[in-house]
Amino acid sequence: MADDPDEKAAATVTVGDAAANTPSAADQSVTPPKSALGNRAARGASIVMVGQISRIVIQIGSVAVLARLLDPVDYGLIAIVLTVVGVGEILRDFGLSAGAIQAATLDRRQRDKLLWLNTAIGAGLAVVGFLVAPLVAKIFGQPELAGITRVLAFTFLVSGVIAQYRADLNRRMRFRSLVVTDVAAQLIGVTIAIALALAGTAYWALVAQQLGQAVATLVILVLYARWLPGRPRRGVNVKSIVKFGHGMMASQLVGYLNSSVDTYTIALTMGPDQLGVYNRGFQLLMRPLNQLRAPSTTVALPVLSRLNNDPERAGRYIVSGQLAMGYPLVGMLAFAAGAAVPLVDLFLGSGWGDVAPVFALLAIAGAFQTLSYVGNWVYLARALTGQLFWYSLVSLTIKIVCVVVGSRWGIVGVAAGYAIAPAIAWPISLWWLSRLTPLPVRDLTFGALRITASATVAGLSCLLVVSLLSALPLLVEILAGAL
Repeated sequence: MADDPDEKAAATVTVGDAAANTPSAADQSVTPPKSALGNRAARGASIVMVGQISRIVIQIGSVAVLARLLDPVDYGLIAIVLTVVGVGEILRDFGLSAGAIQAATLDRRQRDKLLWLNTAIGAGLAVVGFLVAPLVAKIFGQPELAGITRVLAFTFLVSGVIAQYRADLNRRMRFRSLVVTDVAAQLIGVTIAIALALAGTAYWALVAQQLGQAVATLVILVLYARWLPGRPRRGVNVKSIVKFGHGMMASQLVGYLNSSVDTYTIALTMGPDQLGVYNRGFQLLMRPLNQLRAPSTTVALPVLSRLNNDPERAGRYIVSGQLAMGYPLVGMLAFAAGAAVPLVDLFLGSGWGDVAPVFALLAIAGAFQTLSYVGNWVYLARALTGQLFWYSLVSLTIKIVCVVVGSRWGIVGVAAGYAIAPAIAWPISLWWLSRLTPLPVRDLTFGALRITASATVAGLSCLLVVSLLSALPLLVEILAGAL
């Protein structure tokens, strides 16, 4: 998504409204008035939140259905491949999506060039993924991984095309289009998975879900964006965006390894069966949580990027964002931790009881991650990707130590290490960022402490109530815990 300022020379083929061919509000270097920017951010946040709630409902519903149709090994095999594919996805994006959104100005030729860059990288990674599939199977000792890896390698190419369409809509703050795309594509993918699981295709149902969702996303985004890329041109300057993306990619890669240390540890030491159990807890809790948190960056990044010259005003947005995201999300996580046993029984069935302690510990991890999430907004909006990379290395080191030590006690120990690591890293992240850029540290600290105190009381109360009512029906336990 990044191109250069000569509109007449652009070779973009338009297939829709004129808005796609004219500079958008997001392309202006002048900061919108306070009320206008605040209103756009508020509307965007509301739209995105509705969409994310819809996605979470679909996600939890699909987990509940598929857990009764597939085995832990099926989930474990897919989890291994998706962890490997996730590394490739970061390399494929190369940080160019965030670079395009963050850029002060962006014309159509730059946008087209970035699309072709992402597509070329994606095509190359698809070939590499296909060729290294036998090696993946050998490393993890599971022959089935070779076929799964070859098929899912195709998603690199599709994602390469998707990247700049998504970034374009994000840059233009067309949040409704992004929300509809994500919800519709997820629903299509889940429908395919359930249909194939009922047909007895085992883990191939999950493979088809990934492919179906990726293709559906591409088709819908193109229809919404209403533009087709022009042919690649020389002389289009995207150096600043590539430079931003390079630093961004390095940080994302370290961050991804940070979030995947648990999966790699379990896959290499305990096998796909235990990974499948752990993965169900992770998917039931962390994926919906990420779906709630990630859109906050979608809204915050274009807003904060336009407030770089007004640190006081930006600080107020950051503090408000932490409280607006922290109270509801950390509160829900406190409930999830306290009511882990009946929640797992309800959504996954009685055969997945081993997931409950993992689920509770991951909820605690999610709470600490949420408290520090606003720091990511600041790193991206102020183009501090190089510094983010170095901090990410520190965070990764903490996570590796905690998870590896915890793995001595099985998947529950891994989950405990996953929860302890962000608790250690959060105060370090706040201190680190405050040394780089103006940041309302005091307000963020006290806000986080208030959120944590409230959530701790709520979570312990929930656990007590659920324990006392354990003989009653599940829905009664859960409702009492929520109250």
